[in-house]
Amino acid sequence: MGKKFDCKTLNKLFYKIDMIPEKQIYELREHIEKAQNPVFFFDNDADGLCSFLLLRRFCNAGKGVCVKGELSEDYFRKINEFHPDYIFILDKAVVSEKFYEKIREINIPIVCIDHHSFNENEIPDFVNYYNPLENGNISASVSYFCYNVTRKKEDLWIAVVGCIADKFVPEFYGDFEKLYPELSCEYKDAFDLRYKAKIGKIVRIFNFALKDKTTNVISLLKFLLKVRTPYEIFEENADNYRMHKRFNFIEKKYQALIKKAIEQERFEDNVLFFKYGGDMSISSDLSDELCYIFPKKLIAVVYIKDVFANISIRGKNALNIFKEIAKEMKTIGGGGHEMSIGVRMNLKLLDEFEKKLLEIANRKI
Repeated sequence: MGKKFDCKTLNKLFYKIDMIPEKQIYELREHIEKAQNPVFFFDNDADGLCSFLLLRRFCNAGKGVCVKGELSEDYFRKINEFHPDYIFILDKAVVSEKFYEKIREINIPIVCIDHHSFNENEIPDFVNYYNPLENGNISASVSYFCYNVTRKKEDLWIAVVGCIADKFVPEFYGDFEKLYPELSCEYKDAFDLRYKAKIGKIVRIFNFALKDKTTNVISLLKFLLKVRTPYEIFEENADNYRMHKRFNFIEKKYQALIKKAIEQERFEDNVLFFKYGGDMSISSDLSDELCYIFPKKLIAVVYIKDVFANISIRGKNALNIFKEIAKEMKTIGGGGHEMSIGVRMNLKLLDEFEKKLLEIANRKI
């Protein structure tokens, strides 16, 4: 399909490449094979969704719970509802101490697969924790980790969707491209695939479909657990009608906000600071695409609701810049990856945060 680099060469341009230790692959496979009635708590984005699908389609058992924000003790009600024999946490950067404490009390095996920066002192010793960063490996998507465990060829496309969603081109992308050449394009990085290729549209369909009420998300999961090829995602029918309806509804708002942000951009600035409100947050998706459009800028997309501001920041030194600001503004919270983070604060602190962000970014970029 005319790619400029093979995938391993491509990733070496951006990441330190190491394979996931075989020992961890075997351990994870043992966990998932032991599980008779697992519950999967996964992040509400395409990587989290694809990670769940890969494991659930492998073991053919259990329930999935889409988690927005922190995995708090409130979600423990799902344990009482489903009575699982295993708990899997996928792609969640923040899990509350109280949630962990409640799991300890009932003594159910718990497995956490993540790829965000973490403090090992915050991971309880009874948690089976897996993160490529703990071995100095690449910060690859959780879908990549899960596919290395399951290796079901019919689910290759699901793994690719999860990887592309997290700006990562896996070494098995060439196999996907041979199977579905019309879903790919000429590319130099994962961003090209996400915003130029049809496989990227599936990422956005998944992301937007998850931003719906619980009953519709459950219907989405039922549909995705039985699909066989990515082409079924594009073919609207009775089983995926709500998925397409939600995507079309959000897509209109999304494109209008992208246009507004582009019109606001000033060539001389190192930072694009864009604010919006409304009844729905799509900051992560907006900041990703704006980072693709303006690769030399630091992108900060602010969603304002009530008295809070949620900010998605993308770009060079994003995490380090945030940490520097957090030393002075101790009441703000956030974290993530080196070039991709989320921040939450009281709205009254936003002006101060913006001022410090511009000051530090103009010094570091």
